[in-house]
Amino acid sequence: MSPIIFQIGPFALRWYGLMYVTAVLVGVWLAGKEAERKKLPITPDEIMNFGLLVMFAGILGGRIYYVVFNWQFYGVNPWEIPQIWHGGLAIHGGFIGGVLAGFLYLRRHAAPTFAFADTVMPSVMLGQVFGRFGNLMNGDAHGVPTDSPFGLIFPASSIAGREFPDTPIHPVMLYEMALNLAWFFILRHLRLRPHREGFIFCMYFVLYSVGRAAVSGFRADSLWFGPVRAAYLASAALILVFGFIVVRYRLWEGGGEAPKSAA
Repeated sequence: MSPIIFQIGPFALRWYGLMYVTAVLVGVWLAGKEAERKKLPITPDEIMNFGLLVMFAGILGGRIYYVVFNWQFYGVNPWEIPQIWHGGLAIHGGFIGGVLAGFLYLRRHAAPTFAFADTVMPSVMLGQVFGRFGNLMNGDAHGVPTDSPFGLIFPASSIAGREFPDTPIHPVMLYEMALNLAWFFILRHLRLRPHREGFIFCMYFVLYSVGRAAVSGFRADSLWFGPVRAAYLASAALILVFGFIVVRYRLWEGGGEAPKSAA
């Protein structure tokens, strides 16, 4: 496994970057088809602009979140902050950046916020499948050593290989790829059933958080909040908040507008 697909002189095409581009293109195409099916008043160009904005805001939010939790390192190595190909994007920070940017974009374009959020969330989940493949090839977001037959040995040049040289480790990127792919198909199924606006949006956070909590115990690069993995706390908070909204407003039922508090 190599993080670089090919290199010509100083130019290197990396799996990390290719997966981000693929995630946006496929996600925008799927969201466009769904918007067309739902007859939403938003053009393909607006969907593309939305996708690019959310992607960049998510990367920025994810990097800031990761740097803050690792300031002891980045405070003395500031030149490492923009070098995201060395690893270090926190998905929960990406949620904050992406959701905030998406919300502001939809408010500015007078789009139906919750209906559009329901439209794009399956695409976001699929994008995370591509992203985890990028992590696999890059050797980051890696697991702890294991004696199980599922263990993988990463190249010495990768982040995982440098931390655990010649040692089989849990390929948590593959675990999360499989879970995210399952969640994607579940969300795609739920979108065809009668529900109130905001249901798919909320279920995305519930499903992803369940999966993230399940694999976080195998991660070697977890962020910590005191003695507790930050991912556990963030996942629990998201499950409680969005699960409460789903139950409180019975969002799985057909018809009606999502309440403003469900934002």
